[in-house]
Amino acid sequence: MWQISNKKTMKKPAKSNLDLSKGQIIRKDLRRNWIIYLMALPVIAYYLIFHYGPMYGLQIAFKDYSPAGGIWGSPWVGFKHFDSFFNGIYFWRLIRNTVLINVYDLIFGFPAAIILAILLNEIRKMAFKRVVQTISYLPHFISIVVVAGMLFDFLSRNGLINQLIGFFGIEPIDFLKEAGWFRFIFVSSGIWQGIGWGSIIYLAAIANIDPTLYEASKIDGANRWKQIFHITIPGIMPTIVIMFILNMGNLLSVGSEKVLLLYNPLTYETADVISTYVYRKGILEASYGFSAAVGLFNSVISLILIVSANAISKRVSENKLW
Repeated sequence: MWQISNKKTMKKPAKSNLDLSKGQIIRKDLRRNWIIYLMALPVIAYYLIFHYGPMYGLQIAFKDYSPAGGIWGSPWVGFKHFDSFFNGIYFWRLIRNTVLINVYDLIFGFPAAIILAILLNEIRKMAFKRVVQTISYLPHFISIVVVAGMLFDFLSRNGLINQLIGFFGIEPIDFLKEAGWFRFIFVSSGIWQGIGWGSIIYLAAIANIDPTLYEASKIDGANRWKQIFHITIPGIMPTIVIMFILNMGNLLSVGSEKVLLLYNPLTYETADVISTYVYRKGILEASYGFSAAVGLFNSVISLILIVSANAISKRVSENKLW
């Protein structure tokens, strides 16, 4: 009698994920984590609407687009716009300016955030460290329009910079009207504005390094310089590689807002980049098909660069983005 009642009360063992089909696993996961998926819906919707949805309009790069005819009503012209861009008089100037500005930013701006993070990590007085971090983070929250206004005030003929160099007998310089100064001003102001914010991710990576490694190195007689070169930098190298790959994808993408605020016809020779050219052709001249073709070319090259950088990194250092 006991054996019969015991059999009735025994429960069937729950099925493991190995016994479930793929669809059952997905449904089980949705029931268990539906709140998390609900929270992710706005982000997914944002990318679908504002990043993937507009890809439908890429076809106007191959059409002589007019708003009256619409996308489907505009005549197909194939690679006409691409041919006009590649053979245009501004093609090499645009490529040179865009690449040089980004290369200078990679050479000087990319290591700047790493160096600041390492220096902040070496500060032992927490109060001083917080002050330095706050001061370095603040420029990130300043609007680009405000930054451009500050640059105009500081770099004008009667501005602070010219007043300072005037003490040494140097004649005033129209920094923002001379093409030779534009890249230096653009890159250096970008470093000033982004160095503090960019150092956050490296500080987080440094915080994940095992403290026992530093303690063991002290026992072995390593000073702080050796600890930086043999423990800190190798410890954050995967993060550095990932950030470098992401930056490579932006090699042909310079933010048009800041350039538009700072440049003028006198500095086009060194300041005019692909994004500003697209703005002038698409918005000011209403050449929608041509500007779409230039933008598509820019996006394709950026994709090739980021995929190539990821493949090279995977083969050389085994660190990769995907």
